[in-house]
Amino acid sequence: MTDRTEDEALRKKAIFDATAPRRQKHILKRGYDKWDPFQEPKDPIDIRKDKTKRTSHMLIREFLQTLASEGYSSDYARGAFDLCLGIINENERFQGMFDFSCWYQELLHREGIKRR
Repeated sequence: MTDRTEDEALRKKAIFDATAPRRQKHILKRGYDKWDPFQEPKDPIDIRKDKTKRTSHMLIREFLQTLASEGYSSDYARGAFDLCLGIINENERFQGMFDFSCWYQELLHREGIKRR
């Protein structure tokens, strides 16, 4: 805790003292100085936005609407949504799947093979 005022230090101590003993033990194990009871919570997944400023629901709806005439299964939609969430959350596992998919699509295109 670097630039906390004396008032914040007193509030932090009061919060710590009001915390359950088991939680206090956990805080002390990680380090009282590193513990910040005033940090802002992370955005819930449903309002997180990607680099285009769209939520995951906006992206998946837009994507699936482009396929409406072709039709798609619920497994297909679920897979697309899982990948969408993984990419928005910057999960490396999903980024790997996305990168491979782009690479494979380009490979098929270079070799003149149609995907569907």
